[in-house]
Amino acid sequence: MRLLAILWFAVSAFRMLPGIFILTMFGPDSRLLPADVPGFVNGILQTVGYLLIIVAAAGLVAGWGLLDRQPWGRTLAIVLGAFSLIDLPFGTALGIYTLWVLLPAQSEEEFRQISTAA
Repeated sequence: MRLLAILWFAVSAFRMLPGIFILTMFGPDSRLLPADVPGFVNGILQTVGYLLIIVAAAGLVAGWGLLDRQPWGRTLAIVLGAFSLIDLPFGTALGIYTLWVLLPAQSEEEFRQISTAA
């Protein structure tokens, strides 16, 4: 469980970096885009940046929930793991590993015992 939480922290940190970069480089006052680019492109880039940061923050929360043995951490990690399957290559690997570790019924019972003991 600890390894899975650390992997969620690492992948979420790497997901947050492009979001911060996009928001920094293509903010409302940015002049990086050429003048002939339509105005809505800047808004789309900012939306993508915010979405990357939100997904990364959710991954950090899932990692913290797994590390702290919170019951909601398992559920959040399963949901995020299913969504991260489409993020090649590291998201897919993390999603497969998350589902492999957390989905079996034996894993749910073991997680409940650990979370009540903690």
